[in-house]
Amino acid sequence: MEFIQNYVTAHNLVISAGILIVAYFFIALDKIPKVTIALLGAVITIILGLVSQTKTVDGLINQLYFINFVDFNVIFLLVSMMIIVLITTRSGVFNYIANELLKLTKGHPIKVLVTLGLFTAFVSAFLDNVTTVILIMPITFSICKKLDINPIPYLLCEVMASNIGGTATLIGDPPNIIIGSTGGLTFMDFIKELTPGVAVIMLAVMIFYVLCFRKVLVTTKEKMAEVSKIDNSNTITDFNLMIRSTIVLVLVIIGFMLHDVIHVETCIIAMLGACVLLLFEKPTEILREVEWNTIFFFVGLFIIIGGLEASGGIKMMAEWVLNVTDGNQNATAMIILWASGIISGFIDNIPYTATMAPMILEIEKATSIDYAYPLWWALSLGACLGGNLTIIGAAANVIVSENAAKAGYPIPFMRFMKYGVGVVLISLVISTGYIYLRFLA
Repeated sequence: MEFIQNYVTAHNLVISAGILIVAYFFIALDKIPKVTIALLGAVITIILGLVSQTKTVDGLINQLYFINFVDFNVIFLLVSMMIIVLITTRSGVFNYIANELLKLTKGHPIKVLVTLGLFTAFVSAFLDNVTTVILIMPITFSICKKLDINPIPYLLCEVMASNIGGTATLIGDPPNIIIGSTGGLTFMDFIKELTPGVAVIMLAVMIFYVLCFRKVLVTTKEKMAEVSKIDNSNTITDFNLMIRSTIVLVLVIIGFMLHDVIHVETCIIAMLGACVLLLFEKPTEILREVEWNTIFFFVGLFIIIGGLEASGGIKMMAEWVLNVTDGNQNATAMIILWASGIISGFIDNIPYTATMAPMILEIEKATSIDYAYPLWWALSLGACLGGNLTIIGAAANVIVSENAAKAGYPIPFMRFMKYGVGVVLISLVISTGYIYLRFLA
């Protein structure tokens, strides 16, 4: 046992990097549940002593204690927002808003495409992407049935819009939550620095989709009239719940915006909102629906990356990036943006971001806050927008493809990628110009 311990101590960097790479491989392979891989990797990291099992050493706080590497700001913010969204969704308020917007289109197929795309992007800025597409898919199938149109163009537009819209805010996509917590960036920082750029990207992508599908999205005037008369009278299932949950959701978002004034962390604000709503619900029922797989996936991942951080691997990565770019801020930002955009198309953007965020923090320590500031936004744009590249690039993509196949409309990998390449290329080109003009010029 002592021999093993000595060997691990002597080769901790290689071993910790090896655990992370193997975990990445199996996550990308998607044959074993991601949460199982992350937790197994975390346990191995702890058992090998890459991070410590003990909270104190000689009466002093142990900096290598494995719990120290778990970012509970991220964990509690995710759990709390999941609870708020689950409860709010039960009222039917999101479906009601979507139906009212669709009535305004008068059933015109192209207008329906644009409306569903923009609505999905907006909602994804405040709800997680998976929840958003789960909400919008039944509406999409219903509308397409009435219009007698293949739903695949709408589904492709919606899922990619959800990934773009989620990029705009701190709570819109899990990578942003990690970046915000690691970089000390607030909800309003994301609104100020990313939302304008994301709005331009979304507009460009919608034009792209209109041009791609304008010839296939056609129907009769009779069928259009059917959509314009959607019965929305019974969509709200619980009026009191709708009022209560909407007020809490709005107040939570206002609380996020006032972070710099009230000095309360976003995770605490979200926890307060979740607790208020749980006072009127059966907590057991709500907590049963929380995506615990995602939460424990984060926990395991933080510990694995903690092993690499403790061994000095993250610092070494930061030094390598600075050496490659010769310390040039423009080059560093563009490498992070484009590498993140391409890599996130093929592997889960959550573990990728969880690895890259500490690296940028090390770059910040080695240079300055001003130097690293554009790098956080480059990472966010690349990691979130890159998820549109392939069908495995984001969890929402997988959910949509599975549901489309069940409904009799399978989306082949290459068909998704055909449009994904165009969307990601548009997104990264605009992001390049945006980051340069806003932060580097």
